[in-house]
Amino acid sequence: MTLRFPPMVSNGKHLFGMVLVAATTVAAATAMPRCALSAERAFSALTGNWNGGGVVKKSDGGSERIRCRSTYEPVGGTQLTLRLRCASDSYNFDLSANVAYEGGPIAGTWSEASRNVSGNITGRSNPNGSQIQAAAQGLGFNASLSVTTRGGKQTVLITAPGTDVAEVNIAMDRR
Repeated sequence: MTLRFPPMVSNGKHLFGMVLVAATTVAAATAMPRCALSAERAFSALTGNWNGGGVVKKSDGGSERIRCRSTYEPVGGTQLTLRLRCASDSYNFDLSANVAYEGGPIAGTWSEASRNVSGNITGRSNPNGSQIQAAAQGLGFNASLSVTTRGGKQTVLITAPGTDVAEVNIAMDRR
């Protein structure tokens, strides 16, 4: 699958919110353990390359397809970094994140290169990162997300009330 990233089209003042929502998804999906678990077990649900797609639901009732690919890489057995690129018909983004797991709670940071924005992530995860509930904040923006990983399948649900993009549903497969 080759992703094509069309130029950004701004349909409203909260399109930027969609970028932050997507960033939140990626950052939360990178949660990893710092507890006594081995790096292999800690990253077993997330490590590797993923791709897939889903639907962006806009607050005006419209929707459009989105395509994504991501890479999750362990760092020193206690952290995980990621890069996520996504594109739809009206925008694209390139996200990087670092998130840490501390026995249940997660915390980290994310940044989006093309718009030079960043923020923080907080939430909870199980030890191997296969079930994550988190919130992302940045520049007056708040979003909640849920990431579930089972084997080679990952689903992400992001909600961001008060933005042009109210909900994002993504399903990815490990490559």
